[in-house]
Amino acid sequence: MDSPDAELSILIVDDPQIAVFNKQYLNRNGPTNVIAFPMRTGPYANITPKLLGDVLISVETAYREGKRAGISMEERFTQLLVHGILHLLGYDHETSEQDAHEMEQKSEEILKLLSFHP
Repeated sequence: MDSPDAELSILIVDDPQIAVFNKQYLNRNGPTNVIAFPMRTGPYANITPKLLGDVLISVETAYREGKRAGISMEERFTQLLVHGILHLLGYDHETSEQDAHEMEQKSEEILKLLSFHP
């Protein structure tokens, strides 16, 4: 991803914890699977240029979604981590169908490299 010296924080939380962040920062009710807080945009982006940002993942939601999809919690967690990192790098699936497609392709490419997809 052309960011060999990049840094990020990963926070593993439960559903009640991520629901607080979801409400406070995204104004959405209830838990979600992953939230990304990019640090390379906005007025303070130049303070720490190597810092990509923070990725929060609900381990409870990852477990439920993995079970529902017939995959391990670890595989689902990795999918969510890749998804969150892509958000930190500027990918966004909510802006347009084309952007969503590009993000999905990049995600599949990375997961394949990590041996989660054939």
